[in-house]
Amino acid sequence: MQPIQPFKRCLRLVSIFAAMLGITFLTAAAALAHHGDAGRYEDALTTISGTVVELQLVNPHSILIVEAKDAKGKAVRWRGELGSPAILKGWCWTNTILKAGDKVTIIGRRLKNGQPYMTLSEKARVIDAGGKEIFRGNEPGQRDPPGPCAGAPAGGATGGPR
Repeated sequence: MQPIQPFKRCLRLVSIFAAMLGITFLTAAAALAHHGDAGRYEDALTTISGTVVELQLVNPHSILIVEAKDAKGKAVRWRGELGSPAILKGWCWTNTILKAGDKVTIIGRRLKNGQPYMTLSEKARVIDAGGKEIFRGNEPGQRDPPGPCAGAPAGGATGGPR
């Protein structure tokens, strides 16, 4: 009976190694798939002015839903994908920066398939009803700009958007 114990131990180690290797590959594949935006969005910027329906400050990407009228006057709900809440905190964003009913203008790159969805990252802007820029996306090939509240103590910096 003694020779079976080392075999079981070896089999258990091989199983653990295979499971760890599988998890590593799945994690890497998910990360690569998540950031594969090449060719997904138009190069030209689209500007939408409308009314905030909802702001979702969630990881990994926050969502801003804005209702705007199309060329025929029909209400269309646009989804703007922003960065994480940590990135937006640098722009003084909290759950109350934009409330349902607020007027806002979003400038970003629309999906090529024509759906009312845009990325609010590269070259993007979010402008409040008063005309104040409350978010600015990165320039091509650059990191996100830090924003007026980046590195500020909890509660934001004086002079932030709100």
